[in-house]
Amino acid sequence: MHFLALPVLSLLLGAASPGLASPHPQNPLLFDRQQAPIKYEVKKPPLDTDWTYKLGTNPWPEHPRPLLKRPDWQTLNGIWTFRKSDSSSAAAPPPAGLLDRETMIPSCVESGLSGLQELDAEFMWFARRFTVPEGWRAGGKRVLINFEAVDYESRVFVNGKELARHVGGYFRYSVDVTDSLAANGTDNLLTVWVRDPTDRQGSFAPIGKQTTRPSHIFYRACSGIWQTVWLESVPASGRITQLDVAAGSDGKVTVKAHSSVNGTAAEVEVKVMDASGAEVGSGKGTANTEFHFTVNSPKLWWPETPTLYNLTVKMGDDSVDSYTAFRTVSRGQVNGIQRPLLNGEFVFQFGTLDQGYWPDGLHTPPNYEAMVSDLKLLKSIGMNMVRKHIKIEPDLFYRACDELGLMVIQDMPSMCADGRQPNDADQAEFGRQLELLIEEHKSYPSIVTWIIYNEGWAQRRDGPPWPENELVQRVRALDPTRLIDAVSGWNDHGFGDFSDNHHYASAQCGAPFYSQPAGPHDSSRIGFQGEFGGLGMNTTIEHLWNVSDAIRDIPQTYEIHSTGDSYNHRATQLLNELADQITRYECSGAVYTQTSDVEGEVNGLVTYDRRVTRIDKDQWRKDIQKMYEEAAKRGGRAVGGNCGHVYYPRLNPGKADQPWRLRRSGAGQTKVFKMTEVLILQRKYIDHLWDKLGTNELQNNVNWR
Repeated sequence: MHFLALPVLSLLLGAASPGLASPHPQNPLLFDRQQAPIKYEVKKPPLDTDWTYKLGTNPWPEHPRPLLKRPDWQTLNGIWTFRKSDSSSAAAPPPAGLLDRETMIPSCVESGLSGLQELDAEFMWFARRFTVPEGWRAGGKRVLINFEAVDYESRVFVNGKELARHVGGYFRYSVDVTDSLAANGTDNLLTVWVRDPTDRQGSFAPIGKQTTRPSHIFYRACSGIWQTVWLESVPASGRITQLDVAAGSDGKVTVKAHSSVNGTAAEVEVKVMDASGAEVGSGKGTANTEFHFTVNSPKLWWPETPTLYNLTVKMGDDSVDSYTAFRTVSRGQVNGIQRPLLNGEFVFQFGTLDQGYWPDGLHTPPNYEAMVSDLKLLKSIGMNMVRKHIKIEPDLFYRACDELGLMVIQDMPSMCADGRQPNDADQAEFGRQLELLIEEHKSYPSIVTWIIYNEGWAQRRDGPPWPENELVQRVRALDPTRLIDAVSGWNDHGFGDFSDNHHYASAQCGAPFYSQPAGPHDSSRIGFQGEFGGLGMNTTIEHLWNVSDAIRDIPQTYEIHSTGDSYNHRATQLLNELADQITRYECSGAVYTQTSDVEGEVNGLVTYDRRVTRIDKDQWRKDIQKMYEEAAKRGGRAVGGNCGHVYYPRLNPGKADQPWRLRRSGAGQTKVFKMTEVLILQRKYIDHLWDKLGTNELQNNVNWR
């Protein structure tokens, strides 16, 4: 159940394509102003949210790339113009001037927030004017236009000159527009041509669950410029194009700064700062080459204490701000069972299937507050993980997970899930985009696992050799710091780190039983419940996606309850059954379906508009905490999700068979505990102490030996 981001294939063109016209035949700075475009206003969607009509015309003002920030940048989000087109536009020059209708960027043209709600637009044009701030080109500096995501194919023109082409719906690309700007930097015209075939005949692109024919678990498509567009000023002598950073629990930091200048031997300097701004470590290396250094005794990133460190990185005239966290993801045996390990400890992972759909914006959340509200809900009931299913989110989503302490299991969105099998070219494109997913996101600390296939969707079945074998090897080579779930659900041929089961009526997590099409648990890999639950509860029409086909499909929800009491009672049964499987079998994590309703699905913790919360939060907290406690009895870490508390930092833990000492300040006593007793103290004493003391005092008053 995915939604995809397609590759970043930018073809920079040194000159205008033959036959491309300027906006005005005599003067490229004059544009057609004869007819004003139709003014923008939100088009009422089938369901709105509390944010729909409050967004204004400056959407998503935040810097969109938290891992690569420079001071000179400017958003191009806001009012653009739009024109629907046809196949003849594929090789056509851009229209002169602005277009027929105003639209809001970023947005999907099918959404209400776009002001268009165009449900059958395959070919389209977008245009807006822009001004480059004074001083941005001083000293030969270059000006970039950055696109965070355009779905699906695009051509970029500035002042009538074609500068780049790109294929793919969910990956970023940058265009150097310096040499095509107006002499004074003002009154420039940016025009973008877009084609989005979605699942139309002949197309087999990675699109996840987008469709032109929505039904049940397949949803309205997203086309156009659906993520932020922005201007940036960068040094002429070369810039950092990507920053790969991996910081381990042992303090080792691995860095690779990619340069825009191939073959450069420019020096790269990295400084690491803690939350107070104090420098705690630094290292030097060469651009385009991996190098290492060590930070002594860093505070580790845990779901309950997600400590982040700021970075400044310099290469020649370029300087960027970034961040990282110290944590190590691995797998290993704990009491004879294969487990996922975080910083060397088994942490039971529990969270939701999160599809990231919004009734007013579809793939584009209304704003940052709305997007993060979903994550805060999960955290508030004790979840420590989220499976990002169906889509790849804006980078700010992953930054929020880093800050909140939510581990992320990231899906690769599937190719069309219509029963067809990909040919060799389709498979190659899928692999290319999978590599882009890894490359663009591997520096976000919260991501712990990559999922390649879901439920066999567009997974070739003509093996052996099986496609996931080669893809696992490619992902492992690109990112050896995370785990890989080769196939979530079924069509499992034994590759990757997980034995992943989907079964909605009840969990079958690392258990000695299964139901087809899933297969038997493989004890040589990690037992994981990739999807389960999906309990539904219908609601009133004001909280439903008011489209007749979606209303028709509501009965297809896996299990529907008519009252909240029934819904929550059944949820407790499911969660307690999962806790029992943690105790008895080899269950190491589980994904509950799902965060919110989506179109015709009514099985979210909250409704599609996020206005009604179905779950009994107190009961869910207790049931989730019970899972962590059962995992702790099997060698797992004592704490799981936040559950409304901030838990203690792990201070110099000893081995499981060693006695630990706890000294209470002012009591004049030191008491020796076994590890199992310490787990109880964690709730009864440490939480209380944290409430009364600051972090430093806590460390001074609690000694683990």
